[in-house]
Amino acid sequence: MSTFANATFNIESWDEKPLHEKKGLPKMTRVSALVSYRGDIEGEGRIEYLMTYREDGSATFIGMERVSGGLAGYQGSFVLQHVGTFEDGIAKSAFAVVPGSGTNKLTKLRGHGEYAATDCDTPMTLQYDIDGVEEGRETVVSSRAPAAVTSGV
Repeated sequence: MSTFANATFNIESWDEKPLHEKKGLPKMTRVSALVSYRGDIEGEGRIEYLMTYREDGSATFIGMERVSGGLAGYQGSFVLQHVGTFEDGIAKSAFAVVPGSGTNKLTKLRGHGEYAATDCDTPMTLQYDIDGVEEGRETVVSSRAPAAVTSGV
């Protein structure tokens, strides 16, 4: 039975460099990014994207991301494969856990999810299964100070 992990992420760094630019052809770039996660996913993600931009500024991208930290109390790392678009100021990605990429209690992690990012604190959901793991959750300690909580009252 699948479980849903809800988290938010922030882009901490974004280093985009031209990959192939030639007049009359779509611009191509390579991005190295670092993101931080809070919620059911805690830790950081290191991403490499390949992007192709159209004349209107919209883009299509693919990427690989190593997430290190923890998932719902299970400590370890795993790799996500992203496929997405950037249009009208919104980056949308569908992603899947790369089979066999998990470590520690996440070795048999399977899953997929999506997000639509417009700014900071982007919500995302990962639907996942971890075969053969029932208990043994470990506390994942984030290296970041918790964000301030504000009341909506």
